[in-house]
Parts: sequence; structure tokens; C-alpha cells
Amino acid sequence: MNQWLYGESGYYAAYRPIGKKGDFYTAVSTSKFFGGTIAKHIIKRIDEGFLRSDSLICEIGAHHGYLLADIIEFIHTLRPQLLQTLRFGIVERFSTLQKHQRDYFDESFGNAVVLEHYSDLKEIESESAFFIANEIFDAFGCDLLYQGKIGRVEGDKVVFDLDSPEALEHARKYKKDRGEIAVGYESFAREMADSAKRFEFMSFDYGELEARSDFSIRVYQEHQVYPLFDEALKLSEAFGKSDITYDVNFSHVKDAFASEGVRCEAYATQLAALVNMGILDLLSMLKEKAPEAIYAQELEKVKILITPSLMGERFKMIRFVKG
Repeated sequence: MNQWLYGESGYYAAYRPIGKKGDFYTAVSTSKFFGGTIAKHIIKRIDEGFLRSDSLICEIGAHHGYLLADIIEFIHTLRPQLLQTLRFGIVERFSTLQKHQRDYFDESFGNAVVLEHYSDLKEIESESAFFIANEIFDAFGCDLLYQGKIGRVEGDKVVFDLDSPEALEHARKYKKDRGEIAVGYESFAREMADSAKRFEFMSFDYGELEARSDFSIRVYQEHQVYPLFDEALKLSEAFGKSDITYDVNFSHVKDAFASEGVRCEAYATQLAALVNMGILDLLSMLKEKAPEAIYAQELEKVKILITPSLMGERFKMIRFVKG
């Protein structure tokens, strides 16, 4: 899976469109008010004294940079003076994507915003930081477990015949005999814990607090979803050309951060999280200042984010705090 997504010919090694022209939609590609709500939350945390006014606001896995740009745009609207003190950065391993992000920020902000790039969390040393990620944990590599054996790819099939004591220990801990076992959560949590003396990390992803008892791994291709074991899916043809993902076991994520002394401050549906952070307040502000047609258009986009049967309850927010 790591090679599929991040190898030299991997899916994320090149710029891929997200949204109508891509393979899938995200909350970021749905509405700017997703980033706007996060911006409102950041300002609140600064007002409360948890975050400093010179904090690093850093997105991990930023793709084009739209989310961070939306956050900056709303900070400018809600508290413009903070743009003079806050720092803004992106963790991005691929130089080609870094160029897309720099170009987009130059087009959007000119010299008003300086974008810092990091190829790895290990490069960051900050007193105070806010980290944000959207759909990152389902893009970590994973092992596939079935009845005590780990899978490997042979041609267009997955064959379960490898042994892994670590995978079996994980399976026992989360009471599963089949499914995905994410690889890398522990090192990610460790690197983030070392990167800032005080930070908040917020992430949105598709998954549940408990481990699934079956496989969820699937491939997205032009908005069509194919289970990995679907006979219609040719692995050799989809490899590196389509997105591959799985449901997140948020208990595994929580345990990884807890082992580094980072506490889980909140876990909620995307609907509850965005409403609690003030997305409806932002819509009210828009209604007062914008033409009715603009307000109606943005309202329909926000509905996709918070409607339970769409993104509202299928996606979860998890928030961690250190310091």
C-alpha cells in the first residue's frame, strides 16, 4: 500500500485533482466553510490562551493547499491582525506537490503570507503549534490480516500466507481476526509529540472508535468504489493510478498518541464537531453580508458537510492536545 500511494509511481507522488474531476470528494473540496470553521476554532484557542498568537498553523497531507488557504482566508476575515504574527506551514514529502502548493499560495496571497514547507514532522521545532489534517489516517499503509496470516499480492490476488507476531498481537488487542492493521500511527504520534512543546492536533477521517470485524479496504476510481477483493478490480491495473483507503480504527489512533503522553481532548462526528466549532455562526455572518443567492449556494455546500446521511456522521473528528 505504501508503494501504491507513495512510491515513485504512486498515486500521491503526482498531483491528482480532488472533487468532480478527481476520483473522490473531500470536505475541503466541498466547502470553504470547512476551513473557515477550523479558523474560528484556532482563534478561540488563542483567545483562551492555549495557543500563542505566534503559533505555527500547519497542515499535514495538504494536497493542493486548499484547506490551509481557506483557514488563512477566514482568519483574515475574522481576526486580520493575527496574520501578522501566526506562521503557516505544510508537511509535504513530495517536491512536485510542494511546488503546486507554493504556486497556489503565491496566486492567493502574494507576499502577504509566507508558506513554510517541511518534508517531515521531524523538521519542525515549535513552542506552540496547531496541526490539522483531513483524511490522513486512512492513507497510512496497512497490513491485511486473515485468520492469523498477513496478505501479500501475487498477480491480481491477495494471498494470505505470511507470519507476523506484531500483527497478531495487534489483532488480539483490538479483538479482530481479519481486516486492516494500520502501520505507522505510533511513529507519527512520536514525531508530532517531539515537534512542539505545546500543540493541538485535529484530524477528520472516515472510521469508528472500535475496530471493524471485516475488511473495509477499497479503491476509488472516478467516484466509483471497488472493494479490494472485488473480482471486477484488477490490482495490477489500479496500482498507483487509483486511490486506495480503509476505515480508520480511532482506538488505535488514540492509543498511539496516549503512548506519547498526548491526550485525546475530543472525538465526535463531523456534524457535531463543525456545529460546536461554529459553522452555523459563520453562515449567519454570511447571510447578513452576502446576496441571497450566494448565501443559498454556500448553505447547500455546508449541508453536505453536516447532513448525517452524507458526510455529517460518516466522518469523525478527533482532537489531541499536548501541554
